[in-house]
Amino acid sequence: MNARPWFVVLLFFTASLAGCFGENNDDDVQVGSNAAYPQPWERADLTYDDSDVFARVTVNGTYGIDAVRSVFVPVDTITAADGGAGLTGDAAVHLGLWLPVIDGCDWEAAELPESCHVPVIAEVGPYYNDGDVDALTPADRLGRMLIENYVPHGYGVAQVSVFGTGESNHCMDLMGTDEQRGIDAAITWLGSQPWSNGNVGMIGKSYDGSTPWQAATFGNPHLATIVPMSGLIGVHELMWRNGSMEARGMIMHNGVYGSFGIDGDSEDAHTLCEGYLEGYVNGPAAYLSGGMVTYAGNDYWTERSFLDRVLTNYNGSIYIIQGMQDWNVDPHMAFPTHQLVEAAGIEVKTLAGQWAHDYPDRRSGHSALPSGEGLEAYPYTLRWDWADEMLYWFDWYLKGEGAAPVLGVEMQDNRGGWRFETTYPAPDTEYLEISAADLNPSSASMVTSTETITMTYGPFEEDVFIAGMPTFHIAITPHTSNGAHGYLEMTDGSGLRLGHAVMDFRFHEGGRDGQEALVPFSTVLGKMEFMGMDIFLEQGETIVITLSQTGRDYVPSPAASGGYSVNWAESTLTLPIVTRSCDDLFQAPMLEYGEGAGRAC
Repeated sequence: MNARPWFVVLLFFTASLAGCFGENNDDDVQVGSNAAYPQPWERADLTYDDSDVFARVTVNGTYGIDAVRSVFVPVDTITAADGGAGLTGDAAVHLGLWLPVIDGCDWEAAELPESCHVPVIAEVGPYYNDGDVDALTPADRLGRMLIENYVPHGYGVAQVSVFGTGESNHCMDLMGTDEQRGIDAAITWLGSQPWSNGNVGMIGKSYDGSTPWQAATFGNPHLATIVPMSGLIGVHELMWRNGSMEARGMIMHNGVYGSFGIDGDSEDAHTLCEGYLEGYVNGPAAYLSGGMVTYAGNDYWTERSFLDRVLTNYNGSIYIIQGMQDWNVDPHMAFPTHQLVEAAGIEVKTLAGQWAHDYPDRRSGHSALPSGEGLEAYPYTLRWDWADEMLYWFDWYLKGEGAAPVLGVEMQDNRGGWRFETTYPAPDTEYLEISAADLNPSSASMVTSTETITMTYGPFEEDVFIAGMPTFHIAITPHTSNGAHGYLEMTDGSGLRLGHAVMDFRFHEGGRDGQEALVPFSTVLGKMEFMGMDIFLEQGETIVITLSQTGRDYVPSPAASGGYSVNWAESTLTLPIVTRSCDDLFQAPMLEYGEGAGRAC
């Protein structure tokens, strides 16, 4: 996704790292240990190749990389009713395909022995030939990492252009039904070729991390695993949070991605199809309502909402990768998604580090983060073992080889410490309820466009991890209008940013469905929830929470034109707390955890 505007306030730098980095002695966590598959907490002393911009596997594969193939996959589910290429009957998505060189395997043969059958790893997105190389050139974004690491290990790798981008025709549908059909057709083609073992995995970041969620909605039998990195579980879910809109919300379809389908060729007319035209109406309409705009049968946003269909239809595994400091695709795409996927019986793992909108292994992006948004955790964010981690994952779920990965969550706290949790929030989480009246509000409880309220809690009597999604249920009374909007920012006592929450109080119960209209001088309880956060605070530290009408690039709804007051006696802050020691932390490889890198254990 295109980067959101950054309105950065440079906060104090703190060099301390949470805890120290000893061996993990939890017997439960050690289950699944295998010399052929070292678990993350067993890799501290291993050496990885960090000479490139991405991580490399420690053991190179034995196969060569064949010449790239250019493939057009017909999509017969696009009909005249869809406009675009549906009118000409030739809708197709384009992909570049790399296969390994294996003795005795003729990839053009109609039948091949089982020894020639390979699984495929696909990255699917809109950027080939649109802001990046074409689909037949290994992309530095991710494709080159996949091709050079995994094709020699007996995998095919495909770079696929969604409709309306690259060499794919039809229209740029911005994750709509047409785009989903095109992706599903590509997965079916890749999984049903004579050289395929029938299993396809999808991986990618941002838009390319959203296409795996789209593909998983179909329950396609060839889709065996997905690895969405900062990917969208839905488009409305990205740009609206509890009715509150990001500044880019109204323009994402037509102002950003719609132009990808217009490049001066004969297929430009395909862009003027149903989804593109609907985008002009549904962005502003969602801004006005804050919700899904489903009245009168409109399904623009609902067809672009993926998670519920994944939970119902998908039969593969999921490896979620999320930057906990991502302001482009926020952590609520990963949490509580992880637990929802887990509850649906889907095998799931999450890797969540204190990086922004990035891959786990990109030094340039990790090193550029500001204080309070990942700087304190760098360079311990870098995971040079990531290429091996993905190889282990793909070997198990696409080939049925190796050892089963231990499922759960690899979480990094804001000061660099890594640990493993069986799920997130952890089962032993304790919820500390704090009366808002005990937070020492700084003013007479009135919030306007210029006035804010500051609250404090602490100092803590011992070291704590705030780990999960804190909630602040705030009783607000609008004074001068039928709307109100709130933005919470949590910092430590020095001003270091820890987390945030946002709400249009028309959505005071939370979620995407608005409640009754607000009435002046009628109180409602706004159930605000912070984005997922993992924060280490030392004994004696304090948290500060500031309530304002808005912050960063969130846009108050049109209804939120006036101020409101807060009834502290009916408001409650709840912090998810876990007790963890140095023994619960593990050391990421290829990094020096020496003096000055954390507290002595």
